[in-house]
Amino acid sequence: MNSDRAKKGVSRAPHRSLLKACGYTDWEIERPWIGVVNAFNSIIPGHVHLKRITEAVKAGIYAAGGLPLEFPVIGVCDGIAMNHEGMKFSLPSRELIKDSVEVMARAHALDGLVYVTNCDKIIPGMAMSAAELNLPSLIVSGGPMLAGVGKCGENDTDLSSVFEGVGRHGAGSMTDEELWELEENACPTCGSCAGMFTANTMNCMIEALGMALPGNGTIPAVYAARERLAKNAGRAVMVLVEKNLRPRDILTFQAFENAVAVDMALGGSTNTALHLPAIAHSAGHVLSLDLMDEISRKTPHLCSMSPAGAYHIQDLHQAGGIQGVMQRLAPKGLIHGDLPTVNGHTVKENYEKAVIRNTEVIRPLENPYHAEGGMAILKGNLAPLGSVVKQSAVLPEMMRHSGPARVFECEEEASAAIAAGKIRSGDVIVIRNEGPRGGPGMREMLGPTSSIAGMGLDRSVALITDGRFSGATRGASIGHVSPEAVVGGPIGLVQEGDIIAIDIPARSLSLEISEEEMERRRQSYVPKPQSMESPFLSRYRHFVTSGTEGAVLRNGEMPERE
Repeated sequence: MNSDRAKKGVSRAPHRSLLKACGYTDWEIERPWIGVVNAFNSIIPGHVHLKRITEAVKAGIYAAGGLPLEFPVIGVCDGIAMNHEGMKFSLPSRELIKDSVEVMARAHALDGLVYVTNCDKIIPGMAMSAAELNLPSLIVSGGPMLAGVGKCGENDTDLSSVFEGVGRHGAGSMTDEELWELEENACPTCGSCAGMFTANTMNCMIEALGMALPGNGTIPAVYAARERLAKNAGRAVMVLVEKNLRPRDILTFQAFENAVAVDMALGGSTNTALHLPAIAHSAGHVLSLDLMDEISRKTPHLCSMSPAGAYHIQDLHQAGGIQGVMQRLAPKGLIHGDLPTVNGHTVKENYEKAVIRNTEVIRPLENPYHAEGGMAILKGNLAPLGSVVKQSAVLPEMMRHSGPARVFECEEEASAAIAAGKIRSGDVIVIRNEGPRGGPGMREMLGPTSSIAGMGLDRSVALITDGRFSGATRGASIGHVSPEAVVGGPIGLVQEGDIIAIDIPARSLSLEISEEEMERRRQSYVPKPQSMESPFLSRYRHFVTSGTEGAVLRNGEMPERE
């Protein structure tokens, strides 16, 4: 065992003595050492209950003959960090989480790991850690919160409803009292926010990858089944240790193809275009945006989930969950069924057990919500390396759009203009200098996009940015524009009033000026990175790659302009 390096032999008497100071006996110390990474904090609603989930994991480990050794990691609540400086720290926190687990696991010679997580950047950070460390491991989420009760007494509200409520309030169509009522009821329980936003999308992706037990993505946080899942995860990791089955045995390239297909069928968050490539990179693979788009073109959109649709994660769970979605996709050849998973069964053995109970929540292949998957990758002279849009959340009339650019150098400028009523029907809002380096940190733009939707402008206004979007965003919101502005990307050359043409079916994003004019602007372009006082973000800016590469950190020096 890996832990033998720290506990076996005469020379390790001091080590064992320190462990005994923690209350561990000789017979406990002899067991496999299983790190239990607990992302609990009292700020994130998706994490406030993780002490309970972690205790269940530890109980499972202990019952199966292991010694659970718990330690914490940080976590950012993207909703609370949204629309101010705090969002600059969200994506970078993913790398901190990954690195901090490595420090603990290697320093203490652990034999295996169970990662207890739930929200946006913590999930991929832990998955990247598992892939890089390659110790027998699995991931357990805390589960989604239940949807909130709306005006009609139905479970039909969530966090996106509140953000859009702010826009409706600004447009005069919602009173103070109505907004307060929405605020009171939209987030009724602990758990990751109830729609198919980034946290729930990523928890579903971990299940689709085979790195979590069936049910991980959809069992609600408040269900007793979530605690039972955690206990079973504790037992499962002991089998992984015994069989020496490691993350890279599971995280094959075909496993990532499975996950992308499930993502497209769900209409998941555009942040998967960052996180899945980043996890793949940690596992030794290259998952390109082009491949994601290729899979999207042949994968039907089967689940109409909030924010673009009416259903929430609890509905998906009751309808058959992620295993049900994989069962639907398999006959079309979109799922590799012979791959291993952390419960000891193959992908096919797992999804064959699913029972689909609602054919509206998980539609059959012959009756999808859309013929193509939820995400599209757009390219053109405005985004030579690519950009990302959740096409399943775009209204039909905005699938093709052409309009004048309204240019803003940061999110705050755009938000102020939207709130002041300065955006008109037909406009194309351009928010730049918000990329991984320019921001730095590649902020989410849920504030501006929700205000646009709440004001009813999502039928006539598009938004383009080298930043990114929350999974709660809907509308013609095109992000991850690469190269970003501060490294010389064409988005930095757009001028007020330029015509921008968007054609999502044709996968095109173009600035309607001549190549000669583009080159003239390029020669005089001066980058405008946002100022910041954080030493951490300064280091991040220096080493981070582009959004098309997953915004992972380089191990060497920052290259010249792309």
